[in-house]
Amino acid sequence: MTDINCDGDMTGYHRDEVTLALSQQKDMRGRRDNGRDRLRKGLDTAGKPQPREVHSQGSYQMRTMVQDPGNDYDIDDGAYFWSEDLKDDDGVELTPLEARQRVCDALKWDGRFKQEAEVKNNCVRQAYAAGYHIDVPVYRIVTEKDWAGNDVEKYELASGNSWLISDARAVTKWFNDQVGELNSGQADGSQMRRITKLTKKFARRVDWKASTTSGITISKLVVDHFVANAGRDDKALRQTWQMIHSALTLSTQVAHPHPIVTKNLAEQGDDQVTYFRDCLKAALDTLKVLDRDDCTRAMAREAWDSVFDTKFFSNRPDPDAANKGSSLGSIMTVTSVETARREDGGGRFG
Repeated sequence: MTDINCDGDMTGYHRDEVTLALSQQKDMRGRRDNGRDRLRKGLDTAGKPQPREVHSQGSYQMRTMVQDPGNDYDIDDGAYFWSEDLKDDDGVELTPLEARQRVCDALKWDGRFKQEAEVKNNCVRQAYAAGYHIDVPVYRIVTEKDWAGNDVEKYELASGNSWLISDARAVTKWFNDQVGELNSGQADGSQMRRITKLTKKFARRVDWKASTTSGITISKLVVDHFVANAGRDDKALRQTWQMIHSALTLSTQVAHPHPIVTKNLAEQGDDQVTYFRDCLKAALDTLKVLDRDDCTRAMAREAWDSVFDTKFFSNRPDPDAANKGSSLGSIMTVTSVETARREDGGGRFG
């Protein structure tokens, strides 16, 4: 079986078409900071207490954001208030909806935005004309006693009409810890993060992203089924997808990574996870060409192009031609494990 090494192509695709440029990352930070400034000024103007702290979370903080041609980016920036600061003028506790409304009113305090902030089910959203938006989940901090009588902080998200135990910071910590743990012992400690981003890029194709599952669900699936392959992101990606697809064939239920959250990210029969699973199946079928004895680099690149809906791979320079020139006429054309093919008529040796 031939082994077309597309690691260089894959890392190039990750660098040029998946990862946000430094200028984009800087722009994101600027917008996040501007959002925080608006929240602070809006609350001051209304004479309301400030949050104890504000924390970025989600893909921005996990560093798994991927490029989007429509600038469809979301920055999650949670606002954590002491519970006693979320009361009305009569000292009555705000409902979850009232807490989100207070934050929403603060974000539109000066009326400068053409598209004003709006209350969503789990956050307050400020959309921007450029296409991206900032989501501000609202939390309250409740202090309780543990079994030993020590004060313990608990975080509750204003979700719908309920206060739900949640803390996205723990999810961010979980992912970042997993990046280190699952890559331990490898010279390249970031492969799992790259595989996560490549999988999100695959799933967020323009005509798919409204139907497929969430970024956190994809991240959980990659962590649970990651297959490391040193120096071969193309192989690690394919093998990880094979493992994910096998698992989802048995069940589409995906557990939440937060240890104290009992609600799953997805349940058995979840439509979005099922859609993602079916997309993976089609991609893995396309990549079967890599197992053919007559697979060429052009065929392998065409397969990866089809998987990612791009021409990036086929438009790459031919490394075999470069190798051939540097080795003064080497006739080897494919990196091979089991069988090497020649350019002199397709004969095999080895």
